[in-house]
Amino acid sequence: MGSDDPNVKELAVDECWALLRTHDVGRLAVCVDDHPEIFPLNYAVDHGTIVFRSAPGTKVSAALSDALVALEVDGYLSDSHEAWSVVIKGRAEGIREIGDLVDTVDLPLFPWQPETKNLFIRLVPTSVTGRRFPVADPDTWRTPLSNVRRSPLE
Repeated sequence: MGSDDPNVKELAVDECWALLRTHDVGRLAVCVDDHPEIFPLNYAVDHGTIVFRSAPGTKVSAALSDALVALEVDGYLSDSHEAWSVVIKGRAEGIREIGDLVDTVDLPLFPWQPETKNLFIRLVPTSVTGRRFPVADPDTWRTPLSNVRRSPLE
């Protein structure tokens, strides 16, 4: 990931997991027909992995293929005016063993849609990276109207 900006702090893996535990929604990136697709999902942290539940479909088929997947979760710390981003890359596996399924039933996984979502998927990380950085004051990006060039059509 790396950044040349001295204000960007690379996070240790344990910091990444701690931040992931404070949220429950992320974006899953998968490869579908040789192009990337991104799906929002609810997740739970479970013993150094990420678990989500879903219904059969494109997201699940792509996640369970041989291709690597990625999950990104972001947040904002209002007290320090800092943002953070954590990215997990790895392989997704269907949870099928009865003992593993019983363990996942108690995870706080609450999908937004009411349809049946009986498939439990575990993302086993090969890489966990994160960074934290200060959020710029919005005035930094404001341009006085007198400096804005007007279109000849106005």
